Amino acid sequence: MSSPATERLPLLLIEDERAVMDFIRIALERNGYTCKTANSAIEGIKVLESGQFIGVISDMRTPGGATGADVHAWIAAHRPELKNKMLFITGDTVNEDTLKALSDTGVPYIEKPFRVRELLRVVEEIFGRAQ
Repeated sequence: MSSPATERLPLLLIEDERAVMDFIRIALERNGYTCKTANSAIEGIKVLESGQFIGVISDMRTPGGATGADVHAWIAAHRPELKNKMLFITGDTVNEDTLKALSDTGVPYIEKPFRVRELLRVVEEIFGRAQ
């Protein structure tokens, strides 16, 4: 049994499309990361309230009235150590609100659809290599 000091914390993945969530989770897990998942920004914030994570990967737009930018704002207020440990994924970069949120937060993002290699490169840059 590994001790908490040597056990790597999971990433939190917030994505409402089940196929996209599974694709990302499987790619990350095959490359040594562990993941917890949430189906919406609101659910993601609830998960963040009760767990420890190395970082957050969040879709920009999820159902339920909250966005990836709302997750970022919650993190900045309540978990500032994660503020620079976040990655947005979005298929909506033509939307002015999305572009403004991406610009305002300064959080790195990748556009859907993306390749596993691109995802892993950015994940390693932000969160470090999986151990």
